[in-house]
Amino acid sequence: MASKKNKVSISERKLLLRLFDMLFAIEGMALASFIFNFHYFIPSSPNIYKWILTLIFYILFFGQIFEMYNLKVANDKYLVLRSTILTGVLSTVFYVFTPIIAPELPENRIQILYLFLSITFSIYIWRLIYINFIFSPLFFNRILIIGADKNRIESLISLVQEKANDNFIIGYICPKSISNKEFRKFEEENLDLTQLVKEHQVSEMIVDNFHKEDFQNDITSQLISLFKKGYHITGLDNYTESISFSVPESQLNERFYNHINFSKSHQNRIYLLFHRLFDVISSLIGICFLFLIIPFILIGNLFFNKGPLFYLQERVGIGGELFKIIKLRTMVKNAETNKAIWAVKDDARITKFGKFLRRSRIDEIPQFINVLKGEMSVIGPRPERSEFVKELSADYPFFTIRNTIKPGLTGWAQVEYPYASTKEEQYIKLRYDLYYIKERNLLLDFKIIIKTISTVLFFRGT
Repeated sequence: MASKKNKVSISERKLLLRLFDMLFAIEGMALASFIFNFHYFIPSSPNIYKWILTLIFYILFFGQIFEMYNLKVANDKYLVLRSTILTGVLSTVFYVFTPIIAPELPENRIQILYLFLSITFSIYIWRLIYINFIFSPLFFNRILIIGADKNRIESLISLVQEKANDNFIIGYICPKSISNKEFRKFEEENLDLTQLVKEHQVSEMIVDNFHKEDFQNDITSQLISLFKKGYHITGLDNYTESISFSVPESQLNERFYNHINFSKSHQNRIYLLFHRLFDVISSLIGICFLFLIIPFILIGNLFFNKGPLFYLQERVGIGGELFKIIKLRTMVKNAETNKAIWAVKDDARITKFGKFLRRSRIDEIPQFINVLKGEMSVIGPRPERSEFVKELSADYPFFTIRNTIKPGLTGWAQVEYPYASTKEEQYIKLRYDLYYIKERNLLLDFKIIIKTISTVLFFRGT
């Protein structure tokens, strides 16, 4: 039965990480009180629960920003150490400077160091336990793939290897063999699917579309039997979307509207009001920050980026309307003379100072003016130039669907996929943008903001 499976799902792992981060941090402080005479907290205080909840909030919040709950990071002891230290530092600093909801600043400043060490050391010990004893093939999601199209099976295997490294493919069932001999092909002749699933402890079956005549045995009736017993069976497209967080390429055809609908948030007035309120507040903060850093940008621009400070460029907004985007200039003067040119990674037209502005995303800050004017939003698909939109929509008709919502300073495609410098890469990013339009909600918006902060802090800009 499916109830006997021993794999821990992605959501369960993330919940496990958060839960034990909290428990180990609290236990670490309790242990520090015995070893180092740590008395930042007074257990008898009536505010003790408020103080602990505040600390937990900071740990979880900064843990999210510094990718403590990104499973690829959580599985690497060196990346975990980096993220744990950063989380410990920021949690301690913010905790110390919020005395209303945390204990007063201790007279003995060494207590602050004890707080940092107890948080960081205890959480890192737990993460080493997780890496060595929980992140194990024993707990992997064991997958069996069933389908008639060997090319789609090969594509899925490549995607699983890239995106879902805690999924273990035990093999596949297909009339034709795939070129990758690393994965086992289960023969159809006299196939007992129930026995196969039990023998190999399959926790999930990924099933692609197939016709009855594609297989010698009646696969459908066996799948129905397993489904009734509670085994997890998922369509290939749905599984692809769940691990890639983008719309599968196979859905971008004339049957597009059978699979994809606009998120209900597009008609939710409360959501839209909150979204606009967030845009206005964020843009006011962003513009104030721009005024603070302008003197430093002027100096850098004077020595390393000679020429105009700002750069205006026509972009396509909501409904296909054109507007002028405002950016800090990062390229040499007259980078384009006759026609629009695709920017590429390590573009020779980008100045040395421009590279810093791009990697830190500082060049995007003036766009808060566009956000305040209502031409853009903080979150949404990145606005493209009209020449590129025309070119891309000719090859990919679904590209213009991006224009059904306001373009954004940041977006799902920006935080999930690296810089796109070709039409093919833009097509991949389109699938992420369509996923956002389909799934748009407050939780997804929050994820984008957190991932954007991580991108800026770790200098993952273009």
